[in-house]
Amino acid sequence: MTDNLRRHVALMAGLLLLALTVACSGGRKAAATKSEVTIDPNLYHVDHPELFKLAKVGTQNLPTLLNANGAVTPDVNRNIHVTSQGSGRVVDLRVKLGDSVEKGQVLLTIYSADLTGAFSDYQKAQADERLSKKALERAQLLYSHGALAQKDLEVAQDTEDKAKVDVQNTQQHVRLLGGDPAQSSSVIELRAPVSGTIVEQNVSGFEGIKSLDNSPNLFTIADLSQVWVVCDVYENDLNEVRLGDSAEVRLAAYPGEVYHGKVADISRVLDPNLRSAKVRIVLPNPNGTLRPNMYAVATFRSSQLRPRLVVPATAVMRLQDKDWVFRKESPNQFRKIEVLSSGATSDGLQELQDGAVKTGDEIVANALEFSTAMAETKE
Repeated sequence: MTDNLRRHVALMAGLLLLALTVACSGGRKAAATKSEVTIDPNLYHVDHPELFKLAKVGTQNLPTLLNANGAVTPDVNRNIHVTSQGSGRVVDLRVKLGDSVEKGQVLLTIYSADLTGAFSDYQKAQADERLSKKALERAQLLYSHGALAQKDLEVAQDTEDKAKVDVQNTQQHVRLLGGDPAQSSSVIELRAPVSGTIVEQNVSGFEGIKSLDNSPNLFTIADLSQVWVVCDVYENDLNEVRLGDSAEVRLAAYPGEVYHGKVADISRVLDPNLRSAKVRIVLPNPNGTLRPNMYAVATFRSSQLRPRLVVPATAVMRLQDKDWVFRKESPNQFRKIEVLSSGATSDGLQELQDGAVKTGDEIVANALEFSTAMAETKE
């Protein structure tokens, strides 16, 4: 190999080595530069922060709010179970589940051999009483003429007294079975003892009915002018609910309506499966709009007040099923922070749970306006 060729090869090798060195050095520099760049999507830089009004996170003494699911149920103190004292077979069923009934209205009629036997006993007792009455009158007449001993008169009087008792007992038995002593019949007319709504029915037409041991009862009539809302409150929330606390009830059937009641009872026993206690709210229902088994959500307001974080309602922005505020980090920087809201106060403030923000933090007073302005700046 000539000297010129050797120099040419050495020159080319040197250039190649230099190119590789530069490339590696540039790659390491680029990689180092890339790792140092950080982008926080929730941090906003604002050139003119004075354009946005700020508000401070404050505190107020507020009641604790607790939501619980429940259902409308009849007031058991206003429920009447209807049974038949006599056995037999239904011959005419006049009402059905859900019907409104008035006191004294006939619910069904029963052909009953028990009633037939009761009338027979009543009529026999009447005949015996008439006979004993005549015997007493005859004994009194004889005694007045000295033809009868006093002890015989006393026996006649005792017989008459017992006959009257038998008449009264058999007459009462006829009434107990639903019959009218003045009108002999084999049909029992089962009547409503109170006015209300039939919320349970356990009998159908031409069905046989047993006496006294009816299980379950034939009908249940409920007075729905006042109802209960029974909710499940988990054991870790029971400390927030007390007797007499006010409650707001909202129904899926009437989303725009709010019903107001008070806590009337808290179960002393927990459900072993749900680990919850039954909490009862009493609600007036004069128009009958609250129907048994309606789904309800109750909001309990505790009578005890506790310090709570509050901000203007406009400072909270709802986005993607979450609540957000913009907190001031520095004179020109604001951070978007997720918060948990607990409801609105009577003076238009929004209650927040502790954690994301604290008392004294400065936040943007109008979160929606700030978010819109930042979106336009990016565009």
